[in-house]
Amino acid sequence: MAMSRLLVVASLLNVASGFKFLSNFKMPSLQDKLNAQKADAKFGTKKLVVVTGTSSGLGRKTARALLRTGRYHVVGAVRDMDKMEAVAEIEGFDEKDFTAMQIELNSFDSVRQFCDELKVMKMGRPLDRLICNAAVYQPSLPYAKWSVDGHEQQMQINYLSHFLMVSLLLDDIAAAPDPRVVLVGSVTGNDNTVGGGGVYPIADLKDLKGLKAGASNPISMFDGYNFDGAKAYKDSKLCLMMTSNLLHDKYNKQTGIAFSSIYPGCIAESPLFREKRPWFRKYFPIFMKYITGGFVGEEEAGMRLFQVAHDPRCSKSGVYWSWNGGPREGREDQLDTDGQISGGGGAGGGWDSIYENDQSDKVLNAETSANLWKYSTQVTGAQWPAANQPKSPCPTLVVVGSITSMMNAKQEAKRFTPAPGNVGAGAAGTVAGVAGTVLDTAVGGTLGAGLKFAQAKLLGDVPDEAKEGSFQEDLSVQSESGGKRKRVKAVWRKIFRKAEGPTAEQLAEAKAAEQAEEAAAIAEILEREKQEDLLALKVEAALASGLKVSAKEDVSA
Repeated sequence: MAMSRLLVVASLLNVASGFKFLSNFKMPSLQDKLNAQKADAKFGTKKLVVVTGTSSGLGRKTARALLRTGRYHVVGAVRDMDKMEAVAEIEGFDEKDFTAMQIELNSFDSVRQFCDELKVMKMGRPLDRLICNAAVYQPSLPYAKWSVDGHEQQMQINYLSHFLMVSLLLDDIAAAPDPRVVLVGSVTGNDNTVGGGGVYPIADLKDLKGLKAGASNPISMFDGYNFDGAKAYKDSKLCLMMTSNLLHDKYNKQTGIAFSSIYPGCIAESPLFREKRPWFRKYFPIFMKYITGGFVGEEEAGMRLFQVAHDPRCSKSGVYWSWNGGPREGREDQLDTDGQISGGGGAGGGWDSIYENDQSDKVLNAETSANLWKYSTQVTGAQWPAANQPKSPCPTLVVVGSITSMMNAKQEAKRFTPAPGNVGAGAAGTVAGVAGTVLDTAVGGTLGAGLKFAQAKLLGDVPDEAKEGSFQEDLSVQSESGGKRKRVKAVWRKIFRKAEGPTAEQLAEAKAAEQAEEAAAIAEILEREKQEDLLALKVEAALASGLKVSAKEDVSA
């Protein structure tokens, strides 16, 4: 019994796997085949990764770590192509595995253009990883700088443009076998920590009045209050962490994408602090390294971001990743082809020190998160698919579901037709009623014709016997109807069609046909029972011996 259950489970798993494959199946066009050949020549078997901000700091070190594995083709999304070219040469990026593409994150049009060009460049390949890393930090400015679209620069570059980018690339990412989207957050956006909640200003979106009003010049802050450069940066990181959770809730089950945010540590030497005063840039790293112990160099931070993109353990969605301990510089020299870190004892910040960090109440606030999503979508013009709508992997059920949806829409449209007691009708109701009629015609005409055409191609013409209704249900000999078969009924039908009634010869013919059919039916039933008994015995014997037998196997031998 246990073995038979295992066989059933194995069969169901095979069927499910087949349906999963069919869910993404489509007949490739000639252009698709040509693109696939070109993509194979360009990328080979490497995974495709987009990292924003690879010309400096965290993004630069992350790109280098990815490329050193030999398993990734990295697309560096940068503003300054000349700078990126110089960095690629210094770091020794192999041009076969690295592509620099220009993007201005302070312009929504530039983000859209980048995504369009990326789709062309990757030639139908899915996007395995999207790492939203690029950011600017302008804490010392007494006034806001504005983006091309009229939004405060930090909020657009750090958050809004990445929000738009994810929406534009969601389908491309979902097509990958192990897709991940990583948003670089910060401890400053998580106010349940010393770094986030103990240093003024504190990240707080309040009720998002500024974003609701469009967050465009002169409205600089999402909360609608006066500009504060440091708070704008912290707010942008809070938005990224909230968005990561929202993406997980809405699309993880539907797409299989693992959405996560990370805090790689305080990169005190980062160019992120380039707008700070010279004395701060000199002494802040020393303070963080020797006083607080929270200092993390670019090398270490880059390895941490690389880990979330590469480590199989980080394929979990809805997580805010952090690391215990301080830095462990020089670990990159011990990177093997699998991306695992080995050697060097100690607990400080190593590969195994990663953990799922807690998130603050502000990050997890459902009402604020819902409004953030709503207003960000309006401001950026992002278009999102319906959230977590279950999609059957069976193509037949997909077609049936589509037809059912259309029929439901038709019936709902009819309900809107003006009638006594229908206070919701009017111009809209009339339009809806007409729409229902049009939909009915479309379903009955276009779809009906299509189904008939498909039936003719797959099954051939409908037999004349079927049109005349001569096909009857096969009944067993033991049934109440007497066990008459269709050929017997056909004989009786032919007899009674004649007005003069049956002759003695016709009656004898019908009786003989009936007896012959009954005898044949009994013989058929006996033979079927014999075969079923033999099959049952053979299956039972096979299960007892631990063998697998097919239900279609010939047991007559």
